[in-house]
Amino acid sequence: MKRKTPAPGQGANQPSTRPLLVLVDGSSYLYRAFHALPGLANSRGEPTGAIYGVVNMLRKLLTEYDPAYLAVVFDAPGKTFRDELYADYKAQRPPMPDELVGQIEPLHAIVRALGLPLLQVEGVEADDVIGTLATQATAAGLDTLVSTGDKDMAQLVDGSVKLVNTMTDTVLDRAGVVEKFGVTPERIVDWLALIGDTSDNIPGVPGVGPKTASKWLTQYGALDALVAHAAEIPGKVGENLRAALKQLPLARQLATIRCDVPLTLKPTELERAPQDDAKLRELFARLEFKSWLAELGGVNRVTASAAVTVPSVVSAQPYETIVDDKTLDAWIKHLGKTEAFAFDTETTSLDAMQARIVGVSFADRAGHAAYVPLAHNYPDAPAQLKRDTVLEKLKPLLEAETPRKIGQNLKYDLNVLANHGIRMRGLGFDTMLESYVLDATAARHNMDALALKYLGYKTLTYEDVAGKGKSQINFSEVPIDRASAYAAEDADITLRLHQALWPRLEAIPALAKLFHEIEMPLVPVLARIERHGVKIDPDMLRVQSRELEKRILELEQQAHAQAGQAFNLGSPKQIQEVLYGKLGLPVLRRTPTGQPSTAEEVLEELALDYPLPKIILEHRTLAKLKSTYTDKLPEMINPTTGRVHTSYHQAVAATGRLSSSDPNLQNIPIRTDEGRRIRQAFVPERGYRILAADYSQIELRIMAHLSGDAGLIRAFAEGQDVHRATAAEVFGVAPGLVSDDMRRAAKTINFGLIYGMSAFGLARSLKIERTAAAEYIERYFARYPGVRAFMERTRESARSLGYVETLFGRRLYLSEINAPNQTRRQAAERAAINAPMQGTAADFIKRAMIVADRWIVESGAESANAPDLVTGRTSEARRDSESARGPRLDPIGDVRMIMQVHDELVFEVRTAALAEATAQIRRCMVEVATLSVPLVVDIGVGASWGDAH
Repeated sequence: MKRKTPAPGQGANQPSTRPLLVLVDGSSYLYRAFHALPGLANSRGEPTGAIYGVVNMLRKLLTEYDPAYLAVVFDAPGKTFRDELYADYKAQRPPMPDELVGQIEPLHAIVRALGLPLLQVEGVEADDVIGTLATQATAAGLDTLVSTGDKDMAQLVDGSVKLVNTMTDTVLDRAGVVEKFGVTPERIVDWLALIGDTSDNIPGVPGVGPKTASKWLTQYGALDALVAHAAEIPGKVGENLRAALKQLPLARQLATIRCDVPLTLKPTELERAPQDDAKLRELFARLEFKSWLAELGGVNRVTASAAVTVPSVVSAQPYETIVDDKTLDAWIKHLGKTEAFAFDTETTSLDAMQARIVGVSFADRAGHAAYVPLAHNYPDAPAQLKRDTVLEKLKPLLEAETPRKIGQNLKYDLNVLANHGIRMRGLGFDTMLESYVLDATAARHNMDALALKYLGYKTLTYEDVAGKGKSQINFSEVPIDRASAYAAEDADITLRLHQALWPRLEAIPALAKLFHEIEMPLVPVLARIERHGVKIDPDMLRVQSRELEKRILELEQQAHAQAGQAFNLGSPKQIQEVLYGKLGLPVLRRTPTGQPSTAEEVLEELALDYPLPKIILEHRTLAKLKSTYTDKLPEMINPTTGRVHTSYHQAVAATGRLSSSDPNLQNIPIRTDEGRRIRQAFVPERGYRILAADYSQIELRIMAHLSGDAGLIRAFAEGQDVHRATAAEVFGVAPGLVSDDMRRAAKTINFGLIYGMSAFGLARSLKIERTAAAEYIERYFARYPGVRAFMERTRESARSLGYVETLFGRRLYLSEINAPNQTRRQAAERAAINAPMQGTAADFIKRAMIVADRWIVESGAESANAPDLVTGRTSEARRDSESARGPRLDPIGDVRMIMQVHDELVFEVRTAALAEATAQIRRCMVEVATLSVPLVVDIGVGASWGDAH
């Protein structure tokens, strides 16, 4: 038998010679795989992540252990004996998601086709079936390995029973259980009874966690002994223990795995049957698990109805490693004659502004790829071509408009190449963006996830070649043979992904147009914005940090005074104890585990009537501003450029909006004094000003256009204050008699309805009765009937199609739009109404960025021969070379785009060019589309971003 040697400290011992029984906790792995691979689906949109995860785990077990006996055990439908013992057992657990329900039947079919016994026993859980089989196996002289991620199973461990977690690759024997949980396997049930189990809704002792439970059981030996000495336990936790004494026997009974379930099969009867290859081919083809399908002979052996056409993921030949000029020259010559090729860089850092190239790879057709190592540096590293020489040879190819380049997250490669003086052109396809445009609601668009989803292929990961955690090495230290396999595969799989994704996009012309006219042209624009960066005044932020720190300490003192005790304002648990336990504030909402909620919206409601929640909210806000911005931004200034360089992400928000990170510029508050002060620290270079251009009420204007409502269109066409006009309509008064409170209420209604706000939500926002809020909404729809009609049309269309579209054809898929669960269905309906507005606004700002960037470049406002911000030399006088250190900035010229935040573009403009820039930027933003209402752009100029508003 093949055996796996457990890792040291986690059950390592000498291999046993006894027959091995592997028992797989199928239900545990089913949920874990479902959450680990949420976006995996076949081309028909059928979720497959849970199936893939569980089958992959089973294949791994079979390969590594080759057991004599094996069973895959799942929970049976229906109630169990624990539900009879405790009516609230698992009561907090939500119903199984529809996306998971649909994966159970094909998973079971694959398990059986693999020849593996599958067990489900009514009235008990999978744990009880596994416990019974493990006990019987010990009596029959077998070793048992239980494959699970469930901590409850630790109670089964003994001399012949061990646990293996294939997701963390750990094995637990008796010593491993003690090391991990602090108690022996015999005491696990007592330990579980004390800490409880929120997922199963088993009540524990409040305030008692794993460490306290382990300490008590170590001290007293067992739960019964602890109960006998409960009076000796001091403090609040002792009070909690004594209050929970009556429930502990039930908790222990619920946590105990039964080992006496009547079964029809004995452990020695759980032998594997012959694998049904024909059935597996049929299932793998339907689910599109292509690499597994290839192992069974590929799609040619599948019936035509089940066949899937995709480039084979098995390389026709090994990938090539290029270490001589002759081979490199031949590749470059050949690539220059292709229509398109895949290209990728391997670097020293994930920070594109700091990264240096370690090697490059390319692929010209599926299975034919090469890697050029350039800067691998480790003992005995073989000779490599010189980086500056290779990049100089590649430069004409990379800077040419043809052939087109195919990549995965090409913006990163653009910036990395720019560090070496190469401006890549001819960007053809970015597979990350192809996936994103095809389905923006997918959880992930990285190459590993896409390879699994569209090619059924498990790629080498960075951790596979560079290690994990503290032991991870830089890619420059990875041996060239391993690096070549990884890097060339990146180029190969990127090319295959394009071949799989582009036909899907072409089949939907609106999406193909969106990809070619918005998403791909935006890539170099965002790369330029990132490289430009923005200047920060660190001294101003440090002063603000000190002031915030003083105010935060004052708020802490006020909170402690209100509470009558000191407590940690950053601890939800302590806040919960103070607000609800000590002060007795009303519980407005509970967490999924049944605890009183301290979520922000709950505290906001409580703050209307009680002072302490208001103090806590202000403390949270200021502490977050300090840690996220005033403390952190000065540390993020690039020492070479003296500027902060954020990273923009195109493939994150489902609605098409951009997001940013390191730092996140989208979340700097604009409506608070503290937020405005942070924006004042964003300053221009000497002789320049900050120009901020913001679409005015863009989503309301889009609503007017999409709904065709005459009242809204008239208000915008006449240049009215739309919130005042709405207030006049809703409250039935003349526009001149609209009070500030009425206008604020109308503004809340206008924007709230776009986001699907209910009468309850409006009542809470306006602090009025729900009936009054409902009346306001009815008046609104009576005055603007086109809006209501649009909303209803949108809901109906979404229910029928499963998606909604923006004005430019961007789709948002709504998997829950027909869900039987009312809460989930209503959330999808709200998204259906909001997405066309928010998504169209996102398309507008992206188009505006592209047009404005084109004007800047073509007009010479960003002169190619202007002085470089870092060196002061012109580009003609400057020659990028290997001696350069740090990122190169593009010349500043008269205008550069430096930020995009929501519906706003921010520029750095030479003072003498402000008049022309203002007119041209407004033109660029207004002319992105023609609506039935005017597009209005508000432009402000100032000595800082804050002053420009």
